[in-house]
Amino acid sequence: MKFEIKYTDDALEDLESFRKYDQTLILDTIDRQLTHQPSVATRNRKRLRPNRVSEWELRIGRFRIFYDVLGDEQLVKIVAVGYKEGSRLFIHGEEFEL
Repeated sequence: MKFEIKYTDDALEDLESFRKYDQTLILDTIDRQLTHQPSVATRNRKRLRPNRVSEWELRIGRFRIFYDVLGDEQLVKIVAVGYKEGSRLFIHGEEFEL
């Protein structure tokens, strides 16, 4: 079962704020990790406790990809792309608490 990956406008804006190299790394990893079984927890993928961003998080180095899985539509919706500095999370350029 293959899932389609869609990006929100906010997520695309988040991506544009990163270096080209990082954008390529993030997009390639999202395609590799979330096309099949996006709602199975792994070492770099976990379900989050309820919050106002998303249900799932994918870790790629210091980057954090926040996404929801719409199983009935076989769709993965990327809602935000952030990054960590130490224990602090930044989304849309602002520090964020999950």
